Amino acid sequence: MPFELASLMPPFLSSLAGLVDQGGPVVMLLLVLSVIAVALIAAKVLQFALLGAGRFSGARKALRLWLDGRQQDAQITAAGSSSVLSDVMLKLIKGAGQPDADKELLKEDVERICIQRINGLRAYLRPLDMIAQTAPLIGLLGTVLGMIEAFQAMQGAGAAVDPSVLAGGIWVALLTTAVGLAVAIPVSAVVGWFDSRIEAVQSEMDALVTAFFTGAVAERGTARVVPLELSEPRHAS
Repeated sequence: MPFELASLMPPFLSSLAGLVDQGGPVVMLLLVLSVIAVALIAAKVLQFALLGAGRFSGARKALRLWLDGRQQDAQITAAGSSSVLSDVMLKLIKGAGQPDADKELLKEDVERICIQRINGLRAYLRPLDMIAQTAPLIGLLGTVLGMIEAFQAMQGAGAAVDPSVLAGGIWVALLTTAVGLAVAIPVSAVVGWFDSRIEAVQSEMDALVTAFFTGAVAERGTARVVPLELSEPRHAS
């Protein structure tokens, strides 16, 4: 029996090889884009996990301790929680604890840090979005090219056109559009999920920073707020 390498390949690799044979370079390009998209998605998931993008409890607890006047406990809680919000909260607490702390300067600097953190979370989302947008167009291009070839073959055959051959050519041409949509739809859904998580982190950041400087008076009423500026020492008379 002749040795066939394809028989030793896993079933999914054999299917991909057949898909590339039928769809040509367009399908190959779409498969490469899908591999890149999977790698970027894995990197984003790992980044979100390491930065604790969905963990808010530590920062909220640190904020409550700070507003209750327990500065040391608030700093320990923020330092012990591994999340991007806790890191922002820790910088707020340390900045407010400086002897020459200025409320406006601290707020502006923390807003700068928040923007940097959000931009970091948005890294590599644009390439994913580009893949989601261009994959259907690439697939459509492959379909148009395949349809052109099919109709050219039909014109060359003249009156002896075999409808089954023409249908087969059209089926192969439409394959690229199907592959492009198969790549774009899940990538687009994942990008939307990443965007929703980033928006949640940004909203929580804004709420924590605002509550830190206002003392959350709307929720706590007459709760005591630890001042950022130290009062001037009294001189003995």
